[in-house]
Amino acid sequence: MSQFFQIHPDNPQLRLIRGAVDIIKAGGVVIYPTDSCYALGCQIGNKKAVERIQQIRQLDSKHNFTIICRHMAEMSEYAMVDNIAYRLIKGITPGPYTFVLPATKIVPKRLLHPKRKTIGIRVPDNAITLALLDELGEPMLSSTMHLPGDEFPMIDPYEMKDTMGNQVDLIIDGGYCGLEPTTVIEMLGEVPEIVRRGKGADELVL
Repeated sequence: MSQFFQIHPDNPQLRLIRGAVDIIKAGGVVIYPTDSCYALGCQIGNKKAVERIQQIRQLDSKHNFTIICRHMAEMSEYAMVDNIAYRLIKGITPGPYTFVLPATKIVPKRLLHPKRKTIGIRVPDNAITLALLDELGEPMLSSTMHLPGDEFPMIDPYEMKDTMGNQVDLIIDGGYCGLEPTTVIEMLGEVPEIVRRGKGADELVL
């Protein structure tokens, strides 16, 4: 049965953040809040944990995983960010945007789109997420808490506890954070392209 932490959305308790990070470092899969909706997360390099997320979400090999980072400097270690991309990303992060970029060699091949060798990457604007990343000291792999066959992502941590209690190691209750996913922006050519309109799309000017 998974553990269940109630963490304050604005002032995350360090004791609980450290406990969550211990679970992540031990190979755990966690459900945590972001600035768009709840997500599944684990260490990037833990193959078994990644496979568990793939199984929960029933993802195929073409799925573009997302790496969540603390800041742009960390983002540029995992994705190739040219000057055009840098200016756009800097202007709207942290925020509910996922950028699809060519991956660097540091990203495990199993996380890449098999043909395009791309990765989704973002810097979320959520105190709990950023506290987890700070304590972890590295980015996390992330995937929306959206179960196969459901119309919308899950939003209620207590429902997640009942539904997902035997499939994940930790559920973090960080309050309501919505059900609208991130806006996904592909940055693979000269002109950025919105490939999924989500939270923040109406305010976006490309």
